[in-house]
Amino acid sequence: MMLMFRSIASKSKTSNTALLLLRAIASQSLHSNITNLHPPNANHSYHSFSRRHAFSFSKPRANSRVPTSQSFCTASSDRDSIEYDVVIVGAGPAGLSAAIRIKQMCRERNADLSVCVLEKGAEVGAHILSGNVFEPRALNELLPQWKEQEAPITTPVSSDKFWFLTKGRAISLPSPFNNKGNYVISLSQLVRWLGAKAEELGVEIYPGFAASEVLYDANNKVIGIGTNDMGISKDGSKKENFQHGVEIKGRITLLAEGCRGSLSEKIMKKYHLREKGGSEHQTYALGIKEVWEIDEKKHQPGAVIHTLGWPLDHKTYGGSFLYHMKDKQISIGLVVALNYQNPFMNPYEEFQKLKHHPAIKSFLEGGTVIQYGARTLNEGGFQSIPYPVFPGGAIIGCSAGFMNVPKIKGTHTAMKSGMLAAEVTFGALNEGLDMDMYWDALRNSWIWEELHKSRNYRPAFEYGLIPGLALSGLEHYIFKGRHPVTLKHGKPDHEAMNTAKSHSPIHYPKADGVLSFDVPTSLHRFWNTYSLLLLTVES
Repeated sequence: MMLMFRSIASKSKTSNTALLLLRAIASQSLHSNITNLHPPNANHSYHSFSRRHAFSFSKPRANSRVPTSQSFCTASSDRDSIEYDVVIVGAGPAGLSAAIRIKQMCRERNADLSVCVLEKGAEVGAHILSGNVFEPRALNELLPQWKEQEAPITTPVSSDKFWFLTKGRAISLPSPFNNKGNYVISLSQLVRWLGAKAEELGVEIYPGFAASEVLYDANNKVIGIGTNDMGISKDGSKKENFQHGVEIKGRITLLAEGCRGSLSEKIMKKYHLREKGGSEHQTYALGIKEVWEIDEKKHQPGAVIHTLGWPLDHKTYGGSFLYHMKDKQISIGLVVALNYQNPFMNPYEEFQKLKHHPAIKSFLEGGTVIQYGARTLNEGGFQSIPYPVFPGGAIIGCSAGFMNVPKIKGTHTAMKSGMLAAEVTFGALNEGLDMDMYWDALRNSWIWEELHKSRNYRPAFEYGLIPGLALSGLEHYIFKGRHPVTLKHGKPDHEAMNTAKSHSPIHYPKADGVLSFDVPTSLHRFWNTYSLLLLTVES
């Protein structure tokens, strides 16, 4: 359980208090007794903590609007409460960029705002699988000295290929991606590095705590989140070591949960943010990925390959990628839009087929799988961006959906959205500005310009693969994103699938255990990787 408390442990009042409080709660869930808890800063006054007693620190913080005596009392409630100026849910690129930017502004303007980041993973980066073509535009703005500060960004894109796959061939097409100046990275390593930079600035990061509910005041304004309860049995009953989650309250709450975050979805529905922003429904894709260690002779550091076509049928939007990272590793995956029509189509099995294509198989033969994972992607783009501000906070990153679909990139836009929200948040807490200015900041930023130019690529493929290629080619090479018409998305994903009687069953080949694997094997591989990560963090 100690891995859940990897945080900055800064010498500020809030950090010591929160760290001890969260440690106490988690330890109680394991039937542990807390003894001899002494804050690391002897200048703080402190009291012993127990479930029914207050725990308070009295050292004031200059220029903070949080009460100078922070108190945590459960005399009238089953849950403990901690207060911050800013609460950020999710330690991904958007959440960490927001936290860093707020603290940067505090230093620039001699202010002091307490910032807490909650992360459901056992550590920062635990839920992010390696392999990403990274555009450093936002990072250049956030941390211009990232190269000198040894960011884990060391493999520039060396080649950029785009293939149309048939069952037995790979036909080269002009690459529309333009990855010159980008890097092939491990995104999990990057967010861990960003987490360390955030901690250096005084951000408090608490891994291992999932935000499970939104907290509201009497006026229906968001005032923070509640973490998940612990000590729940499989049937939902409370075990002997049951412990309520903690209320993490903030004057501003930023939701950076990633694609289709549970709290973000509830907020969008409660405050009708899609209607307020005039946006369409979001559309999604499923990305299935493996990381392989391959023969050094086949390894081409920085090589990037994207494909369309086989193994998907011409009515299903999607494609594959193969990125050569450092250390003889490649990241390979298949992305399948979730508005596919054939109910017998299995994205996982389609990915297994892909690895047997002659052009792909040649890289993998003699190699070893070291990681497996899957995630959903926002593909709605410009048309599906909701109004991102709600009473008491804002939605940032992939929770709102800033992915550039034709680039297959969302990290740089997610980071920039977090930075913009951070600047507005700082103004709201220190200068009385309105959080609605975040919406204006987005529309005046390069995020808006970039997504507007790419807005017609994804909906073009509603007409099928070949018409989609033709329309997207016109958009890219002729109109260059300036077409006066904005195409609309089709049906919501869950309405797109046909009935089984409209299609014939698909008989997928049996996994060979060398290039292709059954689901239990991949799940076992995932949990082995995750367990190894936990042991590494604990040590």
